[in-house]
Amino acid sequence: MNEYKAMKKRHQQEVHAFPLGYAFGNQQFKELMGKWGLDADKKEDLAQVSSLFGGAYILKKDIPAYRDMCRRHQQEREAAIAADQTGDGYIYQMFLCELEDHEYGYTRDTEDALTVLGYTAQDVLGDPRLKHGIEKAVTQIVKSEERK
Repeated sequence: MNEYKAMKKRHQQEVHAFPLGYAFGNQQFKELMGKWGLDADKKEDLAQVSSLFGGAYILKKDIPAYRDMCRRHQQEREAAIAADQTGDGYIYQMFLCELEDHEYGYTRDTEDALTVLGYTAQDVLGDPRLKHGIEKAVTQIVKSEERK
């Protein structure tokens, strides 16, 4: 079983279950506010909402729990990476998953996958475990592509 994929899926499910809302225009924003029992035309109701990113909104009262969840997810990822002493386990799975998701087999470009993971090429080359994990993942993908 791929530990990385399982953790990523669990984290995504938790984020999807979190009480966030999305709006990409005034009408959608009004509908979102209504869903939360708030009125988009009232300043006191607008003051209860905060924008997060890319059309995502959250009730201000939920921000501490959202931050805690994000922090916990980051700590879980960091612990899994730290526990992989060789780069053959979680680290390899992490790189394999993200390289596949970012079409490394076609592009032969690691940049998008590294960006999603928060690494630079220098970070990876500077850590023997990360270097080994990405090299192993690249080799696996290239071999799979050659078999096609």
